[in-house]
Amino acid sequence: MKRDVISILDIEDDLERLVHDAIAIKKGEKGTDLPLRGKTLGMIFEKSSTRTRVSFEVGMFQLGGHALYLSPKDLQIGRGETIPDTARVLSRFLDAILYRAFSNRTVRELAENSTIPVISGLDDLEHPCQIVADLQTIMEHKGKLAGMKMVYFGDGNNVCNSLMLGAAIVGMDFVACCPQDYHPNALLARKAREIASGNGCRSSIDEDPEEAVEGADILYTDVWVSMGQEGEEEERERVFAPYQINSELLSKAKEDAIVLHCLPAHRGLEISAEVMDGPRSVVFDEAENRLHAQKAILLMLLDRAPSAGR
Repeated sequence: MKRDVISILDIEDDLERLVHDAIAIKKGEKGTDLPLRGKTLGMIFEKSSTRTRVSFEVGMFQLGGHALYLSPKDLQIGRGETIPDTARVLSRFLDAILYRAFSNRTVRELAENSTIPVISGLDDLEHPCQIVADLQTIMEHKGKLAGMKMVYFGDGNNVCNSLMLGAAIVGMDFVACCPQDYHPNALLARKAREIASGNGCRSSIDEDPEEAVEGADILYTDVWVSMGQEGEEEERERVFAPYQINSELLSKAKEDAIVLHCLPAHRGLEISAEVMDGPRSVVFDEAENRLHAQKAILLMLLDRAPSAGR
């Protein structure tokens, strides 16, 4: 039976194993025997990408497989072919599809009509693959996930939604510190609270950065203006200014707190340069871990599965 990774909830039962697998892959203890030899990943990108595209393409190559970049303008969906027809055709050629899309609804429609795994490379609701790398980074630097406190500052966007759910799944206290009118998705916030309650941790929303940061082990942020929101740039920069991660805010967290950012970063906006490039930033470890996390996800979905056309 095929599996999709569109939400972090799709890997709820496997999330901690994926984190440990990613660490093992990074150490060269797993995935070195080209286990995906003969497998092909199709990658559809409606949005530009650095980390997602490169990590999946390199990951497939290093696991013995092949990644095929597909731009909508080069596919017939750019000329009106339906998503269901595209899914049915690609399912005959490929072993999995990575889709970086504007709409979560479109990703789900592709998955519903595909007979091969579909992986979300980001959409307007979630970014599940990012969170596996984030949790891997925290595990490497903190030695554990459960019992930690992570605070996310800024826009309650797709990354925040997935991070909120992921933290609850692994037993980590989580605070989404976001301005009014920019909170994370209400349904996913409710689901995160339910999961957290069952795992002995808390998931909450706060609008006061100084209150939220107290006792934090991990501070996390993302851009204030995502792709497609450029017309809101001036207003967003005004609203989010108090939520910048800077030295003053970091000083109110635990002394050994670390800082994460999913990138790309805008120094002087959501994060100050001295924090971004300072000793408590693990941002570039986090970026590297996208490669190892993607490989763990690919192995989970494709290892031992028959190749397309066989």
